[in-house]
Amino acid sequence: MNQAAPLILLVEDDSQTRRFLKTSLANRGWRIAEADCGKTGLALLKSEQPDCVILDLGLPDMDGIAVVRRVRQLSDLPVLVLSARSQEQNKIMALDAGADDYLTKPFGSGELHARLQALLRRVARSAAASESFETGQLKIDLARRKVFIAGNEVRITPIEFRLLGILVRHAGLVVTHRQLLGEVWGAEHVHDQHYLRIYMGQLRHKLEVNPARPRYLLTEVGVGYRLAADGG
Repeated sequence: MNQAAPLILLVEDDSQTRRFLKTSLANRGWRIAEADCGKTGLALLKSEQPDCVILDLGLPDMDGIAVVRRVRQLSDLPVLVLSARSQEQNKIMALDAGADDYLTKPFGSGELHARLQALLRRVARSAAASESFETGQLKIDLARRKVFIAGNEVRITPIEFRLLGILVRHAGLVVTHRQLLGEVWGAEHVHDQHYLRIYMGQLRHKLEVNPARPRYLLTEVGVGYRLAADGG
């Protein structure tokens, strides 16, 4: 095994699921450290220094949401939550607690691999402190606060640019309504989702060829929005 490969901390109590995940990840070239409960997972987080965390919410000793919060207190590592809990509220709780992405069981190994790659690309972008973002024909110049489609500048408002900036920081990953509202309008407006509908609608009309079928600014129904990292 290539020791330079990313190390994934897998926190999953079900032994059958853990074996499937270990095999799938190893076949894709990842290294794996595993834990069958929250406390062991948190201990390995400190001792193994992984590159990413895969976390099941249904753990025997701790609630998965509490583990997410503890991981976020200790580290900025990307966290991918796995769960059989498919309700939107569970996704929102996990993401608001600090998870970066959410995958509902059952899922395919190809989708898992793609989500992990997206998480690590986000980390690489942050480490490089990139001043611009490009996907398809969309270019966002963060330093000059300019936005281009097919090389043509698009005029957007300061609030629209703030929304785009947050989505760029999490490109390829879902950002919850609550997070967007809190960062752009403040904590007192975290329930005012009509603000987002209005401004995201305006952005889509400016940036999308067909706003009804967006390529870049994607909706995660009931949860939030995602900026397509690879052109949609």
